[in-house]
Amino acid sequence: MVEIKRLDNGVRVVLEPIPYLRSVAVGIWVLAGSRDEPPEWAGISHFCEHMFFKGTSKRSAGDIANEMDRVGGHINAYTAKEITCYGARVLDDHFGTAMDVLADMFFNSAFCEDEIEKEKNVVLEEISMYEDRPEEVALDILESDVWSGNALGRPVLGNQETVGSFKRADFMSFMRKAYRPERIVVSVAGKYDEAAVMEMVNRYFSSFDNDAESVAAASPAVYRPAVVTRDKDVEQLHLCLAFPGIPLGSDASYALTALNTIFGSGISSRLFQNIREKHGLAYSIYSYPASYRDAGVYIIYAALNPGSAKTAAELIKAEISGLFSNRITEENLRNTKEQLKSNFMLSLESTSNRMSSNARSELLLNRVLTPDELMAKVEAITLEGVYELAESIFDMKKMSVSSVGRLAQSDLSDLINAGGAK
Repeated sequence: MVEIKRLDNGVRVVLEPIPYLRSVAVGIWVLAGSRDEPPEWAGISHFCEHMFFKGTSKRSAGDIANEMDRVGGHINAYTAKEITCYGARVLDDHFGTAMDVLADMFFNSAFCEDEIEKEKNVVLEEISMYEDRPEEVALDILESDVWSGNALGRPVLGNQETVGSFKRADFMSFMRKAYRPERIVVSVAGKYDEAAVMEMVNRYFSSFDNDAESVAAASPAVYRPAVVTRDKDVEQLHLCLAFPGIPLGSDASYALTALNTIFGSGISSRLFQNIREKHGLAYSIYSYPASYRDAGVYIIYAALNPGSAKTAAELIKAEISGLFSNRITEENLRNTKEQLKSNFMLSLESTSNRMSSNARSELLLNRVLTPDELMAKVEAITLEGVYELAESIFDMKKMSVSSVGRLAQSDLSDLINAGGAK
């Protein structure tokens, strides 16, 4: 049973005991990501995450790694467009070590100027690395254009100019505005003693006070149909089609998961079976929804031989039309529901997954559903709801297109002319 507690300063604590396991996962989650950055600080959330591992007032970077390795624990972090997470997973006997290391990183990271300068090179190399991944480029330029003019469209990593300009004062200023008690969730899942956990959380977080002005509220994101291409000397053409999606927490999110599972997620999906298995036109093809607090986008991705791009694009569009001419049956939907329920229940066997799921729900939606409640939401999916959603998403007048590769060798003119705002 998940329990949510709130400290006097606004920090929320999400607890889920799983007493039959021997591991425990703990995470410090912050409602701050690339969407909360002003343009001149693009990428600073991600850079902060890096710097948390570069040493504190009492631990060096090596000490952090060695202390977690000594207890056989795993520590990691990631930054997304709306959240940043710092987490660890250890045996229950070593929860105190994990909590102490994470709290030390969170409150006492040194942000030494020489370490900042060294880490700039690392982050700049990471940005360059993404340029060598045309799949990532195709997705990034797509979101940049469909969210044009909004911070949601910026890459999480930032860019060469902004990352190269960061100084210690920039990090301190950003964290004062973004790392506020009411924007923080501490999530724990696994085997633990609740009294001991709350004693440690109170010890580290109850005195956390931040009276700085908060980061500006994120401006509303509005999907705009777009067409964007980039010529790149790579073997495959990387193609994305996109449509307006739905925001996090929408009542239709469960119907969307079912629709996506049938249409383009996994090897049994219609896209995979037709484009790859039947016609052999792509090695990688899939679809997925990207949902944010107030907006969403639905993306179809394929990696193709440039000469096959036109045929594949026509087949993808035919599969979209086929959703309505070759309709999903009640049996299809029933099987999909069982697949979704199984996937969810199997994911609960990981303390890290449960800790993360609980934290994301509380941080982004201000609620955490129990497994039984989630199962009921899945069971309540109807064909009518799935098709109502499909009709709203697959509006060809709102289709966006991005492609990266040898454009001269591919004939996508019909697709490009069909996409984007007219």
